Amino acid sequence: MHDFAFVFAGLFVGFIVGLTGVGGGSLMTPLLIFGFGIKPYLAIGTDLLFAAGTKFGGSLSLARARSIDWPIVGLLSLGSIPASLVTIALLHRVGASNPAVQHVMTSTLGAALLLTAAATLYKAVRGKSTPRDIAPEQLAQAIRPRHWALPIAFGALIGSLVSLTSVGAGAIGVTVLMLLYPALPLPRIVAADIAYAVPLTLVAGLGHASIGSVDWPLLAKLLAGSLPGIWLGSRLVLKTPDRIIRSLLSVLLAYAGLKLIAI
Repeated sequence: MHDFAFVFAGLFVGFIVGLTGVGGGSLMTPLLIFGFGIKPYLAIGTDLLFAAGTKFGGSLSLARARSIDWPIVGLLSLGSIPASLVTIALLHRVGASNPAVQHVMTSTLGAALLLTAAATLYKAVRGKSTPRDIAPEQLAQAIRPRHWALPIAFGALIGSLVSLTSVGAGAIGVTVLMLLYPALPLPRIVAADIAYAVPLTLVAGLGHASIGSVDWPLLAKLLAGSLPGIWLGSRLVLKTPDRIIRSLLSVLLAYAGLKLIAI
């Protein structure tokens, strides 16, 4: 029965990720901790590889549709991947299962979820003002950031946060992209966010695997549900208004964040 519940959880989270760009760590990690009683360090490590596999499946679909702006992915990765490696090296030194480290992880995760809830609500409120399409001749201008160093700096911040908590590549990443690339349509922002999260979560997840904080059988069950889920969600992203979904997500994430801080 638990096996089916894990597959269904993967399907649900994968669908939300494909539809909104939110949900990999911000939904799955608290779901594993509170819903299934998984230890925080195992939930975070497993969820990182879950996010890598899920978003890789979504990226393939988006790449075929030519929805991914690769220069944006490259700049974010220049900051996020080195920052992830440094964070994993620090966890390797102190030990991810150390009680003090677990407390830091849950507290930081709670704070990250509250920040994600605020970012999700911001996008829900601002949703109507974001274009959903753009002329090809305007795209080259739209993918230029306000300054070339800003995506790298924000990528480094998100890389550290994701490696420590598995949260940040979704809602926080999408919000950062909306601020750095205000002329870019929302579906292309979601596509870039999903694509750059693949190398980041893969590097962070393999780093966690090297210190023993990945549950491989659990990962397989989650991916069995999430891959069809993100395929379906990414197909519907152009047709589904996401305002109500994001508003409900923000409430759920805020609740999970407060609960984690109270542990």
